[in-house]
Amino acid sequence: MLTSPAASPRILAIEDDPLLASHLCEHLQRRGFEVTLKQSGEEGLELAGSEDFDLILMDILLPGLNGLEVLGTLRRERKVPVILMSALGAEQDRIAGFSQGADDYLPKPFSMSEMEVRIDAVLRRVAYERGESRSAERLDPQLECVESRNDVRIGNQWVGLTPTEYRLLETLLKHAEEVLTKAFLYQHVLHRPYAQHDRVLDMHISHIRRKLQDAGYSAGRVETVWGKGYVLTRML
Repeated sequence: MLTSPAASPRILAIEDDPLLASHLCEHLQRRGFEVTLKQSGEEGLELAGSEDFDLILMDILLPGLNGLEVLGTLRRERKVPVILMSALGAEQDRIAGFSQGADDYLPKPFSMSEMEVRIDAVLRRVAYERGESRSAERLDPQLECVESRNDVRIGNQWVGLTPTEYRLLETLLKHAEEVLTKAFLYQHVLHRPYAQHDRVLDMHISHIRRKLQDAGYSAGRVETVWGKGYVLTRML
C-alpha cells in the first residue's frame, strides 16, 4: 500500500474514458492522493502549466492533443513525472513516450495494484533524487565508497564494480535494513521502468554478491525479499 506524507501528493489524471477515469480517481483518493481529472490533452496541458503536481497520469489516445504531444510540450516547461497509459500495446508508442521524457508506461488493461506500484516507484525516485545529500563513504564499517571511481574498496583492495553496480550498492548502503522494491531500483538505478520478466537487476545483484564475497566483505549481506525486492542487512 502506498503511504502519503502530511501534504497529500497531487496527481493530475488525463483520461477521456469516463469509467476508467472514475476508477482511477476513486482508487487513488482512497490511497490518500489529491486527484484532479481532465479529459482532453488541451485541458490537461493548460492545468499542468499553471499548477504544480507531483505526478501526471496520462492516456496517449486523447481527443485533440494526444498524450505524446502534451508530453512533448510539457517537457519544454516542466520536469513533473509523467506515466503514460495506452491500449495500443505497440512498441513504437513506448519508445516514443520514453524518448520524449516519460517516466513510465502502463499498457492497458492494467490492475490498480500495478498502477500503485508504478506511481510509488516514480514518486519515491523523485523524492530520493531531490533530497539526496548523504555521502555513502562512512555508511559501512568495511567498505569505502569512492564515487569518482564508481567502486568500493576493503582496505587496499578494490572490489571491481561497474558503474551500475556501484550505484546499486550505494543505494542499498544508504537504505541498509530497508527493503527496496524492484520498481524503485529500476527507476533510481537503471533509469527505466520495471518489467516483471526483466532479469537485468537480478543479474547486477548476483554480480555484486559475488564480488563482495570474493573481496572478503563480511559486514553486511544483500538479501532477496521474495515478491518485493532487495535489502542490505547488517551482520552482527
